[in-house]
Amino acid sequence: MIQTAKDMKTYRKKIKAALKNRFLRKALDNFASAYKVSRTKAFEGIDLPALKDEIAHGKDLALTQIESLFLRFKAGAEHAGAIVHLAKTAGEANEIIATIARDNGVKSIVKSKSMTAEETHLNDHLEAQGFQVTETDLGEWIIQLRHEGPSHMVMPAIHLSRGQVGSLFSDVTKTPVDLEDIDRMVKVARKELRPAFLSADMGISGANMAIAETGTLGIISNEGNARLTTTLPRVHVALVGLEKLVPDLSAALRILRVLPRNATGQTLTSYVTWITGAVECGTSATGKKILHIVFLDNGRLELARDPVFSEALRCIRCGACSNVCPVYGKVGGHTLGHVYIGAIGMILTYFYHGKDNARAIVRNCLNCQACKSVCPVNIDLPFLIKKVYGHILKDEGSKPAKNTVLSAVMKNRRLFHTLLRAASVLQGPLVQKDAGILRHLPFIFGKAHDFRTLPAMAKTPFRDQWPALRPRIQNPRLRVALFGGCVVDFVSPEQAIALVRLLSPHKVQMEYPPGQSCCGLPAMMMAEEETAAEVAIQNLEALDPDHYDYIMVLCASCGSHMKEGYSRLLAGKPEQAEKLHQLQNKLMDFSSFMVKVLKVRPEDFIQNQRRVAYHSPCHLCRGLGVTQEPRELLRTAGLEYLPCKDEDVCCGFGGSYSLEFPEISSEILSRKIDHVEASGADVLVTDCPGCVLQMRGGMNKRKGPIQVQHIAEIVADNLKTP
Repeated sequence: MIQTAKDMKTYRKKIKAALKNRFLRKALDNFASAYKVSRTKAFEGIDLPALKDEIAHGKDLALTQIESLFLRFKAGAEHAGAIVHLAKTAGEANEIIATIARDNGVKSIVKSKSMTAEETHLNDHLEAQGFQVTETDLGEWIIQLRHEGPSHMVMPAIHLSRGQVGSLFSDVTKTPVDLEDIDRMVKVARKELRPAFLSADMGISGANMAIAETGTLGIISNEGNARLTTTLPRVHVALVGLEKLVPDLSAALRILRVLPRNATGQTLTSYVTWITGAVECGTSATGKKILHIVFLDNGRLELARDPVFSEALRCIRCGACSNVCPVYGKVGGHTLGHVYIGAIGMILTYFYHGKDNARAIVRNCLNCQACKSVCPVNIDLPFLIKKVYGHILKDEGSKPAKNTVLSAVMKNRRLFHTLLRAASVLQGPLVQKDAGILRHLPFIFGKAHDFRTLPAMAKTPFRDQWPALRPRIQNPRLRVALFGGCVVDFVSPEQAIALVRLLSPHKVQMEYPPGQSCCGLPAMMMAEEETAAEVAIQNLEALDPDHYDYIMVLCASCGSHMKEGYSRLLAGKPEQAEKLHQLQNKLMDFSSFMVKVLKVRPEDFIQNQRRVAYHSPCHLCRGLGVTQEPRELLRTAGLEYLPCKDEDVCCGFGGSYSLEFPEISSEILSRKIDHVEASGADVLVTDCPGCVLQMRGGMNKRKGPIQVQHIAEIVADNLKTP
C-alpha cells in the first residue's frame, strides 16, 4: 500500500533508505541517459516548441469549456450505446463502478493501467466488495502482487530488478524461474494472466483522450493487455479524468503525436485503440458490449477555474518530468510522490489527496527547471510546486521560523547587507586563510553537510571595492549595469573584478548600482512570494534600465528569475510594467554579451589551449535558453573545450536545497564530478557562482586536481595585456 511521509523527520528516513538502494539509482540513471537520446531522435524534424504551444493552447481552451465538452461527449457516446456517468468524488466513482459490477453479476475483473484508478484507490474498494481484480499491465501486475503503488506513471515497476521480479514470479507460480531469463519471465506472466482475461466478466480501463465530437475514447498502450481488457469481457468500464476531454480528433491526434515520443522516446506506441459506443460482443446476452464511461471530477472542475493551478490539468501523463528529474533519479517515485509521481505529482497530490500527503514531498524540488523544459504542454512545474508549498504553509496556519526571519531580513536591504558583513567578521575563527574556506562547518550544520567545503565570506564585498575599481571610460560605446547577486557581491567578488578587466578594453562603462539587493529567488524557493515581489521592486528601482544599454548578470539563477519570475510576481502591479519590460529586454548573461554584443575575437586572447570542461547551469540553459554561447566563448578565448556527460544536469546546489536535503545534493554532486573527472579536463568552468560554490567545494573535498572557476575568471585570465 502507498505510505507517504507526513512530516520531514519521517521523510528524511525514507530518503536515506532510498539512497542506499544501489540498484534503483543505477536503473534510473541508465534509463535517464537512454531516454535523452531516444527522445531527441524521436522529435527530429518536428517543430517541438510550436507543437507544445499548440497543444497547451488547445488544452487551456478545452478547460474553459470542460462542462460543455462533457455534455457533448455524453450525448455522442450514449447515442452510440454507452452509458456515461459523472462522479463528483473518488469515492463516488468507485461506488458507481462497484454498482455496475453488482448489477451485471460480475465476479472477476481485469484492469489495464490507469493512473486515475490509482488516484481513487479503485482496486482496494472493489476487493473490499468481494470482487477479484487482476492488473494486466505487466508492471502494474508486478506491483499489485507486491502490494505497492507505482514508482513511475508510465513504468510502474522500474524500481525492481529482474531478480526481484523472478523471485516474485517463482513465489506466485510455485515454479522455479531463471532470474536472468527475461523472455521466460514474460512468458510466465502471459501464462498467469491469460486465464484472467478469458474468464473476466468486466474489464476496466482508463483513457488518454475523450473526444467530445464523437463520444470516442482513445487509449495508447505498449502491451496488448489494454485492447484485451476492453474487448474480451462482456462489460467494459472506462474511468476517465475530466481533463482528458478534447473537442475533436485533430486535438487528440496532436496529443498522440507527442505523448509516446515524450514518454519513452517512441514515435508511436504498439497499440492505439479508439472506442466509440457499444460494439458487438458474443459473450453478452444482448449481443452488445455493456459499456460504461465514468468521468471523474475529484476537484478538477474547481481546479479548471483556478487562474494559476488550472495549468496543471494540461498534463497528459507522459511521466517525462520524472525521467529528467535529478532528485527522482536518486530516490525514485516511492519517495518523490504519493500516487502521482515526480514534479506533477507534487502538485496534484495536494489537490487530489490532501496537504498531509503533499506536505513533505513538495519541498523536495531543486528548481532546476528540467521538468518544465521537457513538459510537452508547457506546464511551469517548478513555479506551481512553490505555489503549492505556499498554500500548505497557509493551511498550516504558521510558518517555519526560517521563513519569518528570511522574509524580515530580505525586505530590508540595509539590514540584510549589515548581517552579511557581520558574518564576514564573525567567521574569523572558522576560516582557513590560505585556502579561503571554512576549516570546519558551523555548529548549525550536521555531518550530512560535510560533502563539500564551504567558502569563507569575502573580507570586503564587491560593492565596497567598487568605488576604487570603477573605470572611467571616455566616450564609452556602451553603458552596462552589473547585477551581482548575493554570492558575487559578498562571497566571490573576484568574479565581478574579472568582468571589469574584460569590459574596459572594449570601451564599455560598467556601473554597479548600490541599491541592488538579492534577486529574490531564495524567497520564492521558500514560498515567500510577497517578500520576493518587494525585493523585485527594489531591484527595478535600483537598476533603472533607462540609464543603461544592458543589465548584465554573472549568475544565471538571478538572470532567469529576473527575466521570468519577476513577470509573475509583478503581474498585478501595472505601474511597474514598463520598467520591468525594459529590464527584461536589456538583461543579458555574461557569455551572450561577450559573444553577441562585444563579438570578442581569438586575437584578443592567449591561445594556451588549457583543457576545460563545462557545466551548464540549470537557469542558463533552460531558464534563459543559452546553450552555445559559453562553449563558443571558451574556444574563442584560446581554451580546449572537452565535452563531458550530462553537462546540463543539475550540480545539486539549488541554493537552500543543498542545505535542506544534503544527502541528495551530495549524490547529485558526486555524479557530476565523476563525469568531469572522466573528461580529462584540468579546469571546470560554469556561469553560475552558486554552481562554482557547490562544485569547487565538492572537488576540494575529494582533493581532486581540477580547478573550478567562473567562466568570467578563466576568460579574463587569458586576456592579452596591451
